[in-house]
Amino acid sequence: MSTPPSAPVTAPTPASGSASASTSPASRRRRPILLLLAVAAVVGSAVYGVNWWRVGRFIESTDDAYLKADSVTVAPKVVGYVTEVFVQPNQAVKRGDPLVRLDRRQYEAMLAQAQATIEARKADIQRAEADILQQKAQLAQARAQVQSASVALAHAQQEVDRFAPLVTTGATTEERLAELRNTRDQAKATLAANQAAEAAAASKIKSTEAQVAQSRAQVQGADAARSQTYLDVDDTVVRAAIDGRIGDSTVRVGQLVQPGTRLMTLVPVQEVYLVANFKETQIGRMRAGQPVTLHVDALPDLDLHGEVESFSPGTGAQFALLPSENATGNFTKIVQRVPVRIHVTADAAMRERLLPGLSVTTEVDTRDHAQPTSASHASTREGHHG
Repeated sequence: MSTPPSAPVTAPTPASGSASASTSPASRRRRPILLLLAVAAVVGSAVYGVNWWRVGRFIESTDDAYLKADSVTVAPKVVGYVTEVFVQPNQAVKRGDPLVRLDRRQYEAMLAQAQATIEARKADIQRAEADILQQKAQLAQARAQVQSASVALAHAQQEVDRFAPLVTTGATTEERLAELRNTRDQAKATLAANQAAEAAAASKIKSTEAQVAQSRAQVQGADAARSQTYLDVDDTVVRAAIDGRIGDSTVRVGQLVQPGTRLMTLVPVQEVYLVANFKETQIGRMRAGQPVTLHVDALPDLDLHGEVESFSPGTGAQFALLPSENATGNFTKIVQRVPVRIHVTADAAMRERLLPGLSVTTEVDTRDHAQPTSASHASTREGHHG
């Protein structure tokens, strides 16, 4: 009787055996790591949430912020050719330093002419004053002649009055009385002539005195013209109005410039400040004096600090060249931005690196005034008025 063949026994492959053997220990090793990561995520989220609740929700930030400085345009006050330029582009200067010199010869000639005019008018005054002295002597002589003529007229009238009754008695002749009357009339005419001469002498003195007053006024006018010309001579040297650095210089030697021609720009880099354009929905809790953290794009490794200084009296759209008119046509609401001026706290060396126009990310901490009271509003207003 034959024995039936036995069923083949399938042995496990080495690959499947090793995979099953290694799966369990690896998963056991990953579990603590995943658990730690989950715990870290939960803790991180909790810390972030607490930090946001305590600090983050009070931070208002914007990247629409740029450094600025109140630059001054350097321009001459007089016309002339540039003869010398004392500064180089980007050079630091102090207030009062000479920047540009213009040709001053024509103004010096005008100054000499004004001085000569003053001297001429002073000579006119001296001559007129001498004429007044002479005319006063003539006036005194005329008055003496008037007095003498008055005495002669009085004597002639007395003679006429004395001899007139004698004619009726026949003690004297009519011819004698006629001669006396003729003498009296001549005395009257002489007195009138002397009185006219006296009036003419007095009038001439007044006329000469008026000429003296006119000459003195001309001296004052010439003196004012001399002062103006002196200022013009001084203005041929264009000086720095403030401390700063030279920027955008376009002046060249030999260039003809007119009053108001822009020669260069003087930038007060030591007085740089920040203007951040916050959305209108961000300024509700902002107040002057709040701390600010600044991140300058050009200086990524540095964190600067400052404080809110003031707010613009209107949104940026109010001061645009073409303000928007929302009362016409269809309306689409657009969030407005309010320029906020921020004082930058930095030393002199750092301010040399803070150039106007650089982009800045600004973060304002509004926690101090998150819930302003009426008393804080009053103190804030007093601070602004002060």
